[in-house]
Amino acid sequence: MAPQKTTLAEFEAIFPKLEELLVDEAKGINLPPKYLEWYKQSLETNAVGGKCNRGMSVPDSLSVLLDRPLTSDEYFHAAALGWMTELLQAFFLVSDDIMDSSITRRGKPCWYRQEGVGMIAINDAFMLESAIYQLLKKLFRTHPRYVDFLELFHETSYQTECGQLCDLLTAPEDVVNLDNFSLDKYSFIVIYKTAYYSFYLPVALALLQLDIATPKNLKTAEDILIPLGEYFQVQDDYLDNFGLPEHIGKIGTDIMDNKCSWLVNKALAIVTPEQRQVLEDNYGRKDKTKEAAVKKLYNELGLEKIYQDYEEKRVGEIREMIARIDESEGLKKEVFEEFLSKIYKRSK
Repeated sequence: MAPQKTTLAEFEAIFPKLEELLVDEAKGINLPPKYLEWYKQSLETNAVGGKCNRGMSVPDSLSVLLDRPLTSDEYFHAAALGWMTELLQAFFLVSDDIMDSSITRRGKPCWYRQEGVGMIAINDAFMLESAIYQLLKKLFRTHPRYVDFLELFHETSYQTECGQLCDLLTAPEDVVNLDNFSLDKYSFIVIYKTAYYSFYLPVALALLQLDIATPKNLKTAEDILIPLGEYFQVQDDYLDNFGLPEHIGKIGTDIMDNKCSWLVNKALAIVTPEQRQVLEDNYGRKDKTKEAAVKKLYNELGLEKIYQDYEEKRVGEIREMIARIDESEGLKKEVFEEFLSKIYKRSK
């Protein structure tokens, strides 16, 4: 039987069971009922409601590795690990929104901007992170790779926080300094802030669940998934400027937000002194006219073609790496082909 892809509805159906485990844990320390409700509200608002691509990648990868549909027990445990990935994401996003003074998240006010929440959201973020370790203990305490699960989540959190630190210090929203930008810094930010937890983590979790996370398999996964994650973010930056709002579901704001994006770094590498001045005068300003001047410059510099050339070259390199995978220790090329097929030439 062939592998089976999970649906969002199947994946979301697991969450109430996990929430129950978390609420029982809080009841066990006599958290007052009113505050239990707050905790539940935070879990449901912040962990549920996204696309869940990261979380669903765990059962999907497991099914590919086994080359068959999962049993209900396998699915429950893989989806639970997927939800732990989503809880990690929720922990990052709640914190990130406060740091960035963001207004909305998934079409609603950010958690810290919801009535009565405010800076309590900082503690809620800590509780979302703690929930990962509560669930790991409840569901994987007897698994032979329990300590590896713990270390993987701790390591991934640390990597993401280092990426966020570099991002915050390189491109504060209110201080524009293009001398601070570089493609090396950009690469560090996207690899550590995005690629590890979005791409490597779900596959490493599936390998651990099956107990085939050999050093060789983990190294192969990392060597392919980190460049794949970097490509994904470059593509995201490209779509922020060149994508159609009706496709990407939002209007791009990277230029006005002073983002250390791939496009501005590529532009800085090829501009004439006059063009550099256009960037200096207009980048990172909350002004539509100034944003338009930067967009015009991007077109003059031919950044669309530069991106398309980058995409073909990068995807070619990733395909070569996938083709060379040694499947003798249980790793499958198809795991990586699945990731690549979702990303290559996407328009949203």
